[in-house]
Amino acid sequence: MAAKRILQLGDPILRQVSDPLDDPASAAPVLQDLEDTLAEFRRTDGFGRGISAIQIGAPVRVIFCLVDGVRYELINPQWLWQSDEKFALWDDCFSFPNLMVWLERSLSVRLRHQDRDGNWHELDATGAMAELLRHEMDHLDGILSVDHARSPDDFSTRDEYLRRKGIAPGVSL
Repeated sequence: MAAKRILQLGDPILRQVSDPLDDPASAAPVLQDLEDTLAEFRRTDGFGRGISAIQIGAPVRVIFCLVDGVRYELINPQWLWQSDEKFALWDDCFSFPNLMVWLERSLSVRLRHQDRDGNWHELDATGAMAELLRHEMDHLDGILSVDHARSPDDFSTRDEYLRRKGIAPGVSL
């Protein structure tokens, strides 16, 4: 497979609700495209941990993440629980890589998902991983992080964010 074009903010496909897969094994080519696309984005943009299928124009409930060398292939993920305890952070997205949004996410989450063989698994996450899962799950429901902004002051360009943090542009966060 190959890296695909990542849909950008304003593309109406990003607002579609993704469909579950009847046959989890059919996710294989989409997962390969997601892995290749994530690798290419990381190579060219220097950051990124996860991507959902809708971001490459495939409206199916599939997410691929690579976090600290661990691969996550989530097919037909479903929420089981999200904590009421929240934390605030600057969120970024491949679909608008130069825009960051200040928002709140649940500190802890639990979801279930299928593997390629159709077996169900549960995944518990806290902190940054919980935020990533919520971000990608939102994509599957046509929700973007810009929808979570509470005011016009909750936006920053990536360059301005890095400047304020004293980080050189192009450095991975």
